[in-house]
Amino acid sequence: MCRSIVTLRSPEAVPDEDVRAAALQYVRKVSGYRAPSEANRATFERAVDDIAASTRILLDGLVSGRPGPKISR
Repeated sequence: MCRSIVTLRSPEAVPDEDVRAAALQYVRKVSGYRAPSEANRATFERAVDDIAASTRILLDGLVSGRPGPKISR
């Protein structure tokens, strides 16, 4: 669905900015809004915050015997 979202799992700590950017991209894709109207802004931002928090929990909880993919920036 969101082909341009990069894999965040890596051996190094993932910055919160990267987690939030991925959450924002996901919510934009799912909602169909690049920038929501004022009437939808609170719901849109809450969704981004919730998804970012869930993503952080996921990344912090993953256990793997092998390193994650290299992320080039």
